Amino acid sequence: MRLVRLIANLGYGSRREVQAMFREGRITDAAGEVLYADDQVAHDAIRIDGAPLDPPAGLTLMLHKPTGYTCSTKDRGALVYELLPPRFRLRAPLLATVGRLDRDTSGLLLMTDDGALLHRIVSPKSALGKVYVAELAQDLRGDEAAVFASGRLMLDSETTPLAPVAMETLGPRRARLVLTEGRYHQVRRMFASQGNHVSALHRERIGGLSLGDLPSGQWRALAGADLEALFRA
Repeated sequence: MRLVRLIANLGYGSRREVQAMFREGRITDAAGEVLYADDQVAHDAIRIDGAPLDPPAGLTLMLHKPTGYTCSTKDRGALVYELLPPRFRLRAPLLATVGRLDRDTSGLLLMTDDGALLHRIVSPKSALGKVYVAELAQDLRGDEAAVFASGRLMLDSETTPLAPVAMETLGPRRARLVLTEGRYHQVRRMFASQGNHVSALHRERIGGLSLGDLPSGQWRALAGADLEALFRA
């Protein structure tokens, strides 16, 4: 029954449904030989309807999140899980977002079912820089970079000032920021505190990991080298 539990936990169906898949001969090895529930076979040799089995538990992926999608399993409207194979939403352990990007923010989103890795990424001790590009409704005044880097900026309803944020001016209404903490709607609230409004926000990097040429709405599984790059910066 090991294979039944494995395949069910990857979201292909309930254990009863997976058992039916075995009876129907839909689960084979790489050579096309029908497998049985008590067979001993390597994960990467299993095929379902001729397609390789999804990655095992310990999956971490990057998603180029478009605007309009929510980082949730059950909110109303479009969810980031709709950009993945439907069964990914049913995996056990859960494939969770590493932090959140709000509905109107695009860019790099990490997802993992590795709880220890998730906590390492979001831990303040890791101090991973998160790089955002903000498009603004009004021209920059010119003193925002100094205000954000001061470590003294206090946002409404907060009780402690923000950690220093590095800002690079990219144009009259465009800026790149590097955050080491992740407060609620932080970039938007920072500019609001300066009398400006963020009209578009995109996250392009976390630590040493960037989207590269991954198209909007697409995802890819991360390998060990990707995770090393993530923590190398």
